[in-house]
Amino acid sequence: MLTQLARNITVATLLAIISLLSGCAVNRATATVDPSANLGSIKAIHVIKFGPDNKSIDSLIADKIRSMGLTATTGEIPAANSDAVITYIDKWMWDITMYMIELTIQVRDPKDNFTLAVGNSYHTSLTRKSPAEMVDEVITNIFKGK
Repeated sequence: MLTQLARNITVATLLAIISLLSGCAVNRATATVDPSANLGSIKAIHVIKFGPDNKSIDSLIADKIRSMGLTATTGEIPAANSDAVITYIDKWMWDITMYMIELTIQVRDPKDNFTLAVGNSYHTSLTRKSPAEMVDEVITNIFKGK
């Protein structure tokens, strides 16, 4: 009888641990492009620096765009010759070290601020990626059909 009770406690403990750990590993990457958007016609993009960003995510986004053969500028005021403007929000979390938990990027029309595409990357601590990897993931997902 005691061994059956010990087994039940062990099984219950293991199930509790597994259920707690499974909730900690989230790995999500999405992108939505407006059906009327022609991302293939975009040649020059301006990345507007997110005010609280002190990790130079705007530069990482611009570097990724340049690696795709497009022109990219950064700053608070959009360049006059931009075909599109990118805005972004990066969210950070503490888990032994600071890491980016979420990155959302919006591609907008500079004339009317219409959202052409939105991409998001969300990785919790167990599936964390570097900021450059998250930028790559989001930009690749947004422009994969271009």
